[in-house]
Amino acid sequence: MAERYDSVADTYGVGPDDYTVPATRSLLDLVGDVDRLRVLDLACGHGPIAREMARRGAKVVGLDVSPRLLARARTSETDEPLGIVYVHGDASDVRTLAGEQFDLVVCNFGLSDIDDLDGVCESVTRLLRSNGRFVFSILHPCFPGVADVSGSWPTDAGYYDEGWWIADGRLSGLRREVGANHRMLSSYLNALIAHDLSIEVVAEPPPQEDWATRRPGARALPVYLVVRSKPSADRLAD
Repeated sequence: MAERYDSVADTYGVGPDDYTVPATRSLLDLVGDVDRLRVLDLACGHGPIAREMARRGAKVVGLDVSPRLLARARTSETDEPLGIVYVHGDASDVRTLAGEQFDLVVCNFGLSDIDDLDGVCESVTRLLRSNGRFVFSILHPCFPGVADVSGSWPTDAGYYDEGWWIADGRLSGLRREVGANHRMLSSYLNALIAHDLSIEVVAEPPPQEDWATRRPGARALPVYLVVRSKPSADRLAD
């Protein structure tokens, strides 16, 4: 998986940090006040969410599997010191960040990039403090695609066909290069439940107005999914 993202490290997300994507704005809204919290940005990539958390007063660790993306993140930290610590590691490996605890784990468009969903949810549960929160955003698992943008599943398959695939939509950008894992909505929610994470809030922000205007019918489609969860009462009782 590291090789997929190392291959696009020089071209992905180049330019100023962009927080205008509705799913990212929704994730930041659900995160709320992070001042003085210890935050893990899981699958941090080149670090835009980690930087925003740090600007808002959090003590941040960024975790990613791609050494080359982390190199970009560390360069940004040198240019704009925010106190972020970047760690190379697999989020689904039980040895990663062993013994660490966080008030908040965030993952912006990263869960579908991670092949082992159960492993990463187990890690989140292990890393969260008892009163912590896990907030993530993804392309909506029910998004069928529209006008040169691939949906959540291959064009020769259907919603119920889960697995990793490479998008073919002309405007699908990163997913044309590195692919993504399609999973049903129930698979994501059941993975949280199986690892003692209780769902607090679910948001489905509509797409950007200019994006939807250029694609007839896009306003009627589910494009983004954002979820906030916390350790369940069952875990706290153990």
